[in-house]
Amino acid sequence: MDETPEVELVRRCKAGDSGAFRILVERYRSVLFGTAFLMTRDSDMAEDAVQEALLRIWEHFSDLRREESFKIWSVRIVINEVNQLFRRRPSLLSSPEDVSGQDNHQREAEDAVVRDEECQQVRRALKRLPMEQREIVILRYFSELTIPEIAAVTGWREGTVKSRLSRALVKLGEILNGELKRGVVEGSDG
Repeated sequence: MDETPEVELVRRCKAGDSGAFRILVERYRSVLFGTAFLMTRDSDMAEDAVQEALLRIWEHFSDLRREESFKIWSVRIVINEVNQLFRRRPSLLSSPEDVSGQDNHQREAEDAVVRDEECQQVRRALKRLPMEQREIVILRYFSELTIPEIAAVTGWREGTVKSRLSRALVKLGEILNGELKRGVVEGSDG
């Protein structure tokens, strides 16, 4: 992987260097795709959102004010694209639990993101969170953004990010505890 500093790559991109853009895309593709996939639960939708985001990023590189904020800026654009997909096709929001029709490509993508049973439990619980709470958990723990970075992505103040993240984690814990209790009760019926 190219070791060129990100700030230099961003400056080159602003000057129209598509090679520098390819390097940045290579660097952040897994973060961008992972974020989109966890929000959509569909590899094709995630890929579409990332492709649209990358087009927007390239077209609007001059809008990036601080070179060192490329990761934050690009994640924000991916989130906006996912939300656009949901706005254009609201029916996509109504069936996040339906994964029975997944093709092999989609299952492979999901397996790459979620490897073991505990992660699958968290994923199922995450689907049950309201979109805003799901988004903040994904940004913090899957996209690995810091509180200040999440604030920059969402436009919320850091205190708001912390309180919303805290509430989301409490809700996620409640969901997981409920599933565990149901699993213990169901398992003891045998």
